[in-house]
Amino acid sequence: MLEATIMDPAAVSPTAASIGLRQLLMVLGDSLVEVQAAPAGLDVEIRGVSLLDPEDPPTAQPGELVLVIGARGRAAFPALRAAGRDGAAAVVVKLDGPGQAAALSETAAEAGVALLSLRSEARWEQVNALARAALDDAPPGGPGMGAEEGDLFSLAQTTAILTSGIVSIEDAANRVLAYSRTTDSDEADDLRRRSILGWQGPEGYLAKLREWGVFQHLHSSDEVIGIDSHPELGIRRRLAVAIRSGDRQLGTIWVQEGSVPLSERSRQALLGAARVAALHLVRRRRELSDDVTLTRTLLAGLLDGSTGPQPLATHLGFDAGRPAAVLGFSYGTTEAYGTTEGYEIPEGAAAPELTHSEVTNLVSVHIAARHRSALVTQVDPRIYVLLPQLPRGVDTDTLRGWAQEITDAARRHLGLPLRGSVGCLVPGLGDVFESRREADRILDAMVSAGVTVAVAALPDIQAEVLVSEILTLLSAHPEIRDPRLTALVSHDSRHQGRLAETLLTYLNSFGDIRAAAAQLHVHPNTLRYRLRRAEQLTGLDLSRPDQRLLAMLQLRLPPTG
Repeated sequence: MLEATIMDPAAVSPTAASIGLRQLLMVLGDSLVEVQAAPAGLDVEIRGVSLLDPEDPPTAQPGELVLVIGARGRAAFPALRAAGRDGAAAVVVKLDGPGQAAALSETAAEAGVALLSLRSEARWEQVNALARAALDDAPPGGPGMGAEEGDLFSLAQTTAILTSGIVSIEDAANRVLAYSRTTDSDEADDLRRRSILGWQGPEGYLAKLREWGVFQHLHSSDEVIGIDSHPELGIRRRLAVAIRSGDRQLGTIWVQEGSVPLSERSRQALLGAARVAALHLVRRRRELSDDVTLTRTLLAGLLDGSTGPQPLATHLGFDAGRPAAVLGFSYGTTEAYGTTEGYEIPEGAAAPELTHSEVTNLVSVHIAARHRSALVTQVDPRIYVLLPQLPRGVDTDTLRGWAQEITDAARRHLGLPLRGSVGCLVPGLGDVFESRREADRILDAMVSAGVTVAVAALPDIQAEVLVSEILTLLSAHPEIRDPRLTALVSHDSRHQGRLAETLLTYLNSFGDIRAAAAQLHVHPNTLRYRLRRAEQLTGLDLSRPDQRLLAMLQLRLPPTG
């Protein structure tokens, strides 16, 4: 099965709808951004979102919200001036310190563009996703029109009013899609703040939810469930209801009790809100279905070499001539779980059949924070990450670090020993198949050779890769094997012997009798006897280098039949 996750494939999100800056600020909330300057007021119209990183020229489109990534403080001056020149609506930056706000605000005022500062602990992908979602939900015709029934942010705010609580709407992967605004920051508890900022909730509280069967209830029922307050964890009382379409859970609506008790009709209001939210999410899925299917098909063709680069590049607006690479990950029982030290299945690890979506989501979230154009796709039992149009300065060490972050997170959060491989950097999308092929070669060798490192590039395990491929060749061509070694393995199988194992251990120990005997837990004289017996049965001459080399290779083949 092939599934693709698109991580912001285009720099700009064009839309026929628009939203006023004032409404967008209500959506984002002061937990994410703060207004530093608004020379044209808060009713300017935002018609799109773009991301500007240090590798991009400082340009913008009229009406855009420009997210200036990687340029703090005074380094954002060129982006501010360009945004004003090109008619952008607002610019978002991270401040380098309190002293930078005044200078940036003055420049923004001169340029005639609004300036918002992103909180230091907030993440760019969070404000990007929320701003785009607000634009997607906005009705055509501009900010002056009323919100339609499907507007999740309006729905969250309405639900908050009806319940007298604080509302968050999440998708099935527990990502926040929308939330109500609060007038008093003290009303929101720690879990709420962490969720809005994209952080993980307190593990003790999440464990309690699992213990109480809250997640199981939400997965199987459309009834509202209540969760008591836990002052010792900084958690206030909550109600939750699943957003469902038939038997499928699309998400969850959470209502946290604020400074006043929840209203008497909160449960009824939540049931209605869940049904409205379901209509919205189903509609959005249908609108995206054709586009996702096309992306999935083009990506699959590019990775397996059956489709050229231009269709995908045209569809997603990629520059096919910029460097690219592929990361590979394996996580199935036969791939990620080895028998070598450090890769035994950990107690409490997620069952493999339950990890597919979890691992894909984890990979998608982590790689999106590193490369905004990344595409994540699953080809059972492996996951691949296409990294198109890589910026200058990204090398194999950089990619190895990104993959290591993902495998560390999989072990920490899922209890899963994920393996990762780094395919070669290629000059453009047209050569992506070579990078994917190298990523597969590395994963194949990591599995067959029992490599214990979590992430590897080809230079890290060059010998293991080549030996693995030689063994694959031997396995596929019985005619180039030594029949004497085949007979030795058969003799062991018939007599429950260990002659082949002893011979291979001796050769792997570079002929060191004592070291080999220690590995096998036998006396050195026992080992010498077995070696003589193996030579007598087969006619092998272990004094000949060619016979030793062939024996080392052939005895590493997995047993057949």
